[in-house]
Amino acid sequence: MTNTEIRTAQVKVPNGDLQIDAYLAEPAKEGTFPAVIVIQEIFGVNIHIREVAEKFAKEGYVAIAPTLFQRTAPGFEGGYTPEDVQQGRGYKEQTTADEILSDIKAAIAYLRTLPNVQGDAIGSIGFCFGGHVVYLAATLPDIKVTASFYGGGIPNSTPGGGEPTITRTADIKGPIYAFFGLDDQGIPLEQTEQIEAELKKNQIPHAIFRYPGAGHGFFCNHRASYNAEASADAWKNVQELFQKNLQLQKV
Repeated sequence: MTNTEIRTAQVKVPNGDLQIDAYLAEPAKEGTFPAVIVIQEIFGVNIHIREVAEKFAKEGYVAIAPTLFQRTAPGFEGGYTPEDVQQGRGYKEQTTADEILSDIKAAIAYLRTLPNVQGDAIGSIGFCFGGHVVYLAATLPDIKVTASFYGGGIPNSTPGGGEPTITRTADIKGPIYAFFGLDDQGIPLEQTEQIEAELKKNQIPHAIFRYPGAGHGFFCNHRASYNAEASADAWKNVQELFQKNLQLQKV
C-alpha cells in the first residue's frame, strides 16, 4: 500500500454555523479505507501536518487535518521561528476542550459522509498541542485508536482550564500509543510516568515510547529538533498500531 497515488483537497467541515477549514488526503484508487484525523501543533495545518496526512494517504488511509484555530485565527499557518511560537501559543490559549471535541466530532461526521471511508474505522494522531488534544479525543467512542506525540501538560492542564486532561483517562475507548523525547525540555519525565501510571491503573491498552537524544518536535523534519532515527521508529510503531486496530485492507 505504501506510496499509492493520492489526491488532496482543501475542504470545509460544517460544525453548526462554523465552517472548519481542513486538509484532506486520500488514496486516488477505488475502494473503502480506514480514516485518520491528524491534529496540528500550535502552528496550524502547516506543511508538516499536511505531509503527515499525505503519508497516511499513501499507506491507504483517508486522512483529514482540521484546523483548531478556526474561531480565532482562520487560515493561520506558522513556521517554527520564536515569533511563530509566540503567536501559536496565543491562539492555543484561546481554545477550549469542549470546542475542540466539538470540532473533532464534526470531522468524524464529515468523514462518514465520504463514500470511500470505512465509517467504523477512525483513528487520530496529534503532535505537540495536538498530542494533548488527541488524548482528549481518545475519550470519544468513535475514535478507535490514538497516537499522541509529545503532548505536553496532560497531567496538569486542559484547554480552556478545568480538571486536567489526565483525569479523563478512564474514558479512553481504544488503544493509545504516546511518544516522547527524553531531551524534551518542555515535558518532564515525571509527566510521562504519570500518564503511563494512569493508563495502567485504568487498564487502557497502551505503550509509551521514550527516545534518548530526541527533543520536542523530533518527528518533524522541518524543525531543528528533527531526529531521523526516532522519527522512523515512531512511524513504524504508529503504522503497526493503526494497521492492527483499523483493519487496513489491501486493495
